[in-house]
Amino acid sequence: MTSMSDPASDGAPEGGTALPVDGAATDEAATPIPDERLLAAHDLALAALHEITAPATVGDPAGYTVEPDGVVSLLFDNRMPGYPGWFWTVSLAAAGEAEPTVLEAELLPGSGALLAPEWVPWAVRLAEYQAQQRAAADEDARAEASVDADDELDDVDDLDAADFDEDGSPILHSGDLDGVDIDELDEQPGDGPDDDED
Repeated sequence: MTSMSDPASDGAPEGGTALPVDGAATDEAATPIPDERLLAAHDLALAALHEITAPATVGDPAGYTVEPDGVVSLLFDNRMPGYPGWFWTVSLAAAGEAEPTVLEAELLPGSGALLAPEWVPWAVRLAEYQAQQRAAADEDARAEASVDADDELDDVDDLDAADFDEDGSPILHSGDLDGVDIDELDEQPGDGPDDDED
């Protein structure tokens, strides 16, 4: 895409020129000469734009760009909120002696336009999300394990020497039967009726 010089300095038709929409540098020696009919086709370009957007969103002419194949794109300021630095662009061509024809009409970013970040495929975004979820679950599991370990230490801290017999076995107090197998206690030697007789 090639841009022509400033209309104020070379007497180009109204609307003159702007930097290329993509901001590329230009080589004046390789610049094709634009068709004057295309440069003057502002009414045709505006009519095409008004078919795709409200007239209030189209501003003043903002220049033109020339393609190597002779296509001329007329640029107009954009007045639509949320698109600073974008231009309404109408690409025109004329074959031989035929009247200019509209090829495309669209909103394109200029060199200083605010653009969306590069698109990331859904599969990649989903993989990143799942990795974040796994990392958060692992962190929660580590935190829960740390709390459980602290609770166990607290339970040990609550015990003292009075809670154990001389041989180191725990002494059962009233209310300490959680987790005790009563049947096992009943089968201990010395608890049966035969043992009493002995």
